[in-house]
Amino acid sequence: MELKSKRNFRYIIFKIDRSSQAVVVEKLGSHEETHEDFTNSLPSDDCRFAVFDYDFTTQENMQRSRIFFVSWSPEIASVRNKMVYASSKDKFRRELDGVQVELQATDPSEMSLDTFKDRAH
Repeated sequence: MELKSKRNFRYIIFKIDRSSQAVVVEKLGSHEETHEDFTNSLPSDDCRFAVFDYDFTTQENMQRSRIFFVSWSPEIASVRNKMVYASSKDKFRRELDGVQVELQATDPSEMSLDTFKDRAH
């Protein structure tokens, strides 16, 4: 999936469909949506993969953007689910062309806006 050139969405949330064992799109976030909308879209009790297009301004006052791949695995998710997502992550990540930063989170604080800012530079 080519992410870098098109940039049609602020974020994409993916889930593993249990019946087909395929990774499918669960939600597309428009460019008007925020980082908070993105984090609120992730379930508190289930794993997901996500891509987030983070826009920022450098110290030189230049507009930049980084595409983040987020592996969301909350602590209260079932062990089976965590294992399924962990074993699928690398293969799925390789299919996403254009990801610049990878982030693994088990708690919302691990994907705060400050975390994105720090990792973008």
